[in-house]
Amino acid sequence: MSFDIWTTYVVTVLLMMATPGPSQLLMLSNSAANGLRRGMFTAAGDLTANSLQMLAAGLGLAALIATSGTALTIIKWLGVAYLVFLGFRQILKAGAPSSRNAVWTSRNALWMQGFITSATNPKAVVFFAALFPLFIDGALPFWPQFATLSATYLVIDGIFLIAYGGCASWLARRLQGTAKPWLDRIGGSFLILAAVLLGLKSLRTASQ
Repeated sequence: MSFDIWTTYVVTVLLMMATPGPSQLLMLSNSAANGLRRGMFTAAGDLTANSLQMLAAGLGLAALIATSGTALTIIKWLGVAYLVFLGFRQILKAGAPSSRNAVWTSRNALWMQGFITSATNPKAVVFFAALFPLFIDGALPFWPQFATLSATYLVIDGIFLIAYGGCASWLARRLQGTAKPWLDRIGGSFLILAAVLLGLKSLRTASQ
């Protein structure tokens, strides 16, 4: 793979990530509520799902999944419902007496939230299946190019997630006391917004 092709790919990924999506909004919410160190488990779940999606693309499975309309639609809307549930639960718990000394969300739960949100994002599935071939030279060995594209994406995505999580955690440490319930409500609203984004993407994909 030439440096020019790789650079073009990097620019494409950066442009795609310029606007926060469901995974970034989830990272904001979880890092604000649990701190960046624990929020990193959400990022790990997201990157794990991305790795599996990229592997599926490399094996030719992503295209098959994308053409299975019924199965893909069910997966998408389960993800939407899951985020709505998490968002409303966080909003309802905000400001409750027990929430001021609440136990942080477990690492496994944070990882699972990141994994499910990314795995049910239709843009991620279609992205890897449709975009990777545009940057792969058929005259060169496939797997080294695939590994380069995959590793590059994971690094960029990880940097974005850490940046979002770091900002949210920094803000949360400075908004304590009476401001904390409002921060929780904002975090819950971010989760619901992430669900709305997933739903809109699903409707847009279905109409095409």
